[in-house]
Amino acid sequence: MTVPGGCDRALVVESPGVAAVREVPTTTGPVALATICTGVSAGTELSFLTGMHPALHAGLDTELGLFRDDLPAIPYPVTRLGYMEVARVVADDVGAGPAPGSIVAATYGHRTGYRIDPLAERVVILPADLDPLLGVYVAHMGPICANGLLHAAADLFGADVRALGDGVRGRRVAVVGGGVVGLLTGLFARRHGAAEVVVLDPTQARRAAATGLGLEALDPGERDPAVLLKTRWRHGPGDRGADVVFQCRGRTAALALALRLLRPQGTVVDLAFYTDDGTALRLGAEFHHNGLTVRCAQIGRVPRGTDHVWDRERLSAETIDLLLADGAAVREHMITDVLPLEAGPALLAELAARRRHVIQAVLTVDA
Repeated sequence: MTVPGGCDRALVVESPGVAAVREVPTTTGPVALATICTGVSAGTELSFLTGMHPALHAGLDTELGLFRDDLPAIPYPVTRLGYMEVARVVADDVGAGPAPGSIVAATYGHRTGYRIDPLAERVVILPADLDPLLGVYVAHMGPICANGLLHAAADLFGADVRALGDGVRGRRVAVVGGGVVGLLTGLFARRHGAAEVVVLDPTQARRAAATGLGLEALDPGERDPAVLLKTRWRHGPGDRGADVVFQCRGRTAALALALRLLRPQGTVVDLAFYTDDGTALRLGAEFHHNGLTVRCAQIGRVPRGTDHVWDRERLSAETIDLLLADGAAVREHMITDVLPLEAGPALLAELAARRRHVIQAVLTVDA
């Protein structure tokens, strides 16, 4: 809730290694939101806490698409942290937004309240029968994963993508990484008709979550998963492996594994955010000899030529459909930690120090 004096409380990164909950000025949009809960995107948020995010060191030239040392970087404190918020509409000054009392998803950071302009920022009204904790995926995280499937479809059909499952239906799919992005992507692939979906992750808790969601899980450290899956997935002589691999783990060693899993001329759809130095990647091996492709599928862009049909609203609608179908399992197996907002700094510190493991942490705000 908004505190007296025109401020909200927010989880911020004050400086490298230091997070805190403190007052921030309230915003000025016509629609007032009171936060119910906000999901932690651990990879992105820890990159700000540890100082590894590229935007902390160079400015992004959006026209040239370049990070440049001669442009200002994001300074500390980082006060807008997070993009998975669920809130109740408490006021609408101009009658331009969702009705007061509506539960909505938005992307405004870990804070107790926010005034939003629905003409400038997205607000997604949630169905009454959707658990608000699941709503953290609707505005941004679910569309990230749906966009991965969209890129797989565009790899086959270009701009003529008719359905989200066009790139996975009837195909053998591997998902590298069993975090939130990997698990949601695996669920999307299964829901949209993949013949098989296998999730690969070295962490037992994440493999258990995948299994709980009804997905097959493999430990890539137990035996060579590329040999295992290529022995199992045969398309023809000298043509074995996954039809498509969704790479969802922010380590270049995971990308190297994803390339090894593919059939010749196959495609890795990459949804990961990398912060390491890339030394694990060997582009002279399977990438070169099997004629492979890597497509980046970050949410800033849908595949070229599809934006008139596949906008963010449609990807959010696909996410709601998935959550209405599989929400009970997602709530049980993916949302592992529910904590008050005030516990956010300690949570980030424990995650950064690897003293704690979560799949999805959600911070709650008292009404």
